[in-house]
Amino acid sequence: MIILIADSGSTKCDWLAIDETGKELGQFSTIGLNPYFHSSNLVEQVLTSQIEMMQIAQNVGKVFFYGAGSSSKEMCSIIEVGLSRVFSHAEILVAHDLNGAAYSTWSGEPAITCILGTGSNSCFFDGIDIYEEVPSLAYILGDEGSGSWFGKRLLRSFFYKKLPQHIHDDFVSEFGLSVTEVNKRVYTEPNPNVFLASFMKFIAKHRDADIVKTWLEDGFGTFLDSHVTCYENHQQVPVHFIGSVAYHFSDHLHLACEKRGIQMGNLIKKPIEGLAKYHVECILQ
Repeated sequence: MIILIADSGSTKCDWLAIDETGKELGQFSTIGLNPYFHSSNLVEQVLTSQIEMMQIAQNVGKVFFYGAGSSSKEMCSIIEVGLSRVFSHAEILVAHDLNGAAYSTWSGEPAITCILGTGSNSCFFDGIDIYEEVPSLAYILGDEGSGSWFGKRLLRSFFYKKLPQHIHDDFVSEFGLSVTEVNKRVYTEPNPNVFLASFMKFIAKHRDADIVKTWLEDGFGTFLDSHVTCYENHQQVPVHFIGSVAYHFSDHLHLACEKRGIQMGNLIKKPIEGLAKYHVECILQ
């Protein structure tokens, strides 16, 4: 029997096929599948266009899908329906990406696990139960310290003419975006959070600029103050981080944690390998 494990952010979904002993059978990648932006039909379409995935589809017996946006029964069902059309012989479990994050960072002791990628969120996992102290409010109201949050900072600073001249000129040279084009991408086209987060490479390019350092300090500080210090024991347990933003800006994140007496635990860019280990050791037994 093939077991398929998926970790999906809003931008990208990593898939890992293993057997019951944990032996890797293959890795795949698709766009991120978020039920707030994608339908069951689109989930099916994305998977059926993946040739390697379809070669094993009929032999998949279990699918564990952990995804951004899969935070309620209604949202999970959108993904589940799409998956069931492709993996017709499989038992399918769809859960929030927070569950996947907590499982992938599990090191045998209670901990807070945070996601800092396209979006942001946190949870506490004691080895049995996972709970959120405060909800994620997504890219419009929340997602503090995420790629979409920093993308908004950059765009606002550009259009309000607050960027240093050399960064302003580089932005014009690289993107050439008008306010009309940006408003269209953000307010009328699909996946606006992914569009906003796509500017992280540009922000990384200018990470030594004072204005960017201020954004990073503000973003990570606001995230920790909203999504980590809300846990009463946040200074007594390790705090794990997952996601490309946490990974690539770990120096700034570490400073923000130090200021608040927060003990950084595991720092992982992609949780898929940790998920395989957890499932073999803790779920498939």
